[in-house]
Amino acid sequence: MSSSPQAPTRARTADADTRPSLTVLSGFWPAATFAVARALLAADTSLLLVRHDLTGIRDGVVRRVVRSGTGIVEDEQVALRHGCVSCTLREDVLPTLVRLARSHPNQDLVLMLPEVVEPEAVAAACAHCLVDGAPITDLLRVDSYVTVLDAEHLLDGLASTDDLTTLGIQAADDDHRALADVIVRQIEYADTLVLWGRSRDGEFDTSRLAVLLQRMAPWATHLRVDDDLVDAGALTRQLRHTHRHRPETPGVLARGLQGYTLGTHEPEPDCGVVSAVFRARRPFHPQRLHDVLEDVNAEMIRSRGHLWLASNPTPSSPGSSPAVAWPWAPSDTGWSACPKTVGSTSRTSVASPPPSTGTPTTATATSTWSSSASTPTPSTCTASSPAACSPMPNSPTARRSGAPTPTRSPAASPSWRRN
Repeated sequence: MSSSPQAPTRARTADADTRPSLTVLSGFWPAATFAVARALLAADTSLLLVRHDLTGIRDGVVRRVVRSGTGIVEDEQVALRHGCVSCTLREDVLPTLVRLARSHPNQDLVLMLPEVVEPEAVAAACAHCLVDGAPITDLLRVDSYVTVLDAEHLLDGLASTDDLTTLGIQAADDDHRALADVIVRQIEYADTLVLWGRSRDGEFDTSRLAVLLQRMAPWATHLRVDDDLVDAGALTRQLRHTHRHRPETPGVLARGLQGYTLGTHEPEPDCGVVSAVFRARRPFHPQRLHDVLEDVNAEMIRSRGHLWLASNPTPSSPGSSPAVAWPWAPSDTGWSACPKTVGSTSRTSVASPPPSTGTPTTATATSTWSSSASTPTPSTCTASSPAACSPMPNSPTARRSGAPTPTRSPAASPSWRRN
């Protein structure tokens, strides 16, 4: 499945394609996401915004609102056969987009996703689900996937250990995704990231968040918007008709195996953010890796990619996971099928500083192995913090020693919650 589209070096400004353009907005904080949508509507009153409220989804009902820059066009309750996000996409979102494209062929569309919906699910539905026997791309051109991040709450959300069920905002009865996972996947799939507003801790913290997003999604176009003063026209030019969506780009976990960028090696702190890429041509020793997992995960916000264990001939994936744990999953692709320069694991994280310093650190690590590797000997650590790797020379980590792990609880820090 195609995923995580990569922005081109330069956006095209003109295209002979006459299909209506579709811009997909996602983000866990709907107040920020809707503010971006309102700015787009203000700049072009003919634009159609489609939005679904999933509050009643577990009862089989969703609310669909379509509006233009001049007011509400539709406001309807939609009954579903099954109360889940997939059914909503299949039974109402895609048919609505097709219907609007047919009835308003000269008007572009913006789809604002509910806060718990990941854009990759929409991309998969657009690619594989048919409406009236044809894909929606016959009538619509998917222009870009934009994720909006609220600067005031972003770090708390990434550091949260709560899941959607605990928060009472799950999209289905069996939806046990973690909040941090949802936010990270929204970030990594986007071809455009908008950091909305300012951190409550000041300009330095806002800049730090911008650097963090650059490290987590180096393939995306990054924008910062001050919520006190928004130029709707300028924002529209930056977000619409950009042609940034690249459906052929592989998913995040397959990027390294197929030769795409998985992370950036920036071992020197930038606003307290550190990113490291680790590559080796030999597999990890299973016991040594197990012995250092707690230290490896201590400061991480994000880990991604593939590892090779000496006890397993195929690469394994630590997956799309926050720093707390690595869920191991074997890959279907053997090393012999991989390009000789790839086979990777990437990790991205943010850590809070000791109270005396006031400068948190973010670390990203990426581990890469080659298909030509043949011996199960540990490789040499090239991470920026050798001490963290000392129990196991090829540990894929880069972190600042001594910084406490960020923790959040709903009672102590509710600021990541939806607005």
